[in-house]
Amino acid sequence: MTERLRYPKANPGAYRAMAAMQAHVDASGLEHPLLELVKLRASYLNGCAFCVDMHTKDARAAGPRDPGPWPPTIAAAGAPPYTR
Repeated sequence: MTERLRYPKANPGAYRAMAAMQAHVDASGLEHPLLELVKLRASYLNGCAFCVDMHTKDARAAGPRDPGPWPPTIAAAGAPPYTR
């Protein structure tokens, strides 16, 4: 298995910009569960299985209740819960 890219070290300026954007979004007044669902949707669109898995867990933890099983997507095919 290859090591994941360490974004802060690879491009510190871009990482600072992303952190500033996240701080702005966090201060927007939107509810935390909604923000987690937006991140999950972005991960689906990007096709990043790692991020889909991470944001699914975060959205479930932030949500008011557990909606039961969430449908897997093509993006999630490589995520741990969906591997064979």
